[in-house]
Amino acid sequence: MRPKKTRWVKCLPGERCFRPKCRPPRRLDGVILSIDEFEAMRLAYLEEMKQVDAAKLMKISRPTFSRIIASAHKKIADALVNIKAIKIEGGCCKIKTKSKR
Repeated sequence: MRPKKTRWVKCLPGERCFRPKCRPPRRLDGVILSIDEFEAMRLAYLEEMKQVDAAKLMKISRPTFSRIIASAHKKIADALVNIKAIKIEGGCCKIKTKSKR
C-alpha cells in the first residue's frame, strides 16, 4: 500500500470530541474523524469551496478530496443515526502557516 501524501490544513479543531448527552459516556460508542476529514468538511461546507479549489489548498488531488469527503460523510452519518460520539484526531496532516512576503 502506498504511503499517504501529507495533507495541509489551516488549523487544528478547537474542540476534539463531540458526544450526545442522552446516553451515559460508559455506554457510548464513537467514530474517529481524521483531521484531514475535518478540514475537508470545513472547506467544502463552511467555506463553500469547490472541491477542486479545496483540494489545491490541501495539496491533494480532487479525487482524493472526494474520497476524504465521502469518508467523513459516512462517519458523521453513522454518529448521528446511531447516537455515537465524534472524536477528531489523527491523519497525515501539517498545519499551513502564512508566508511572510
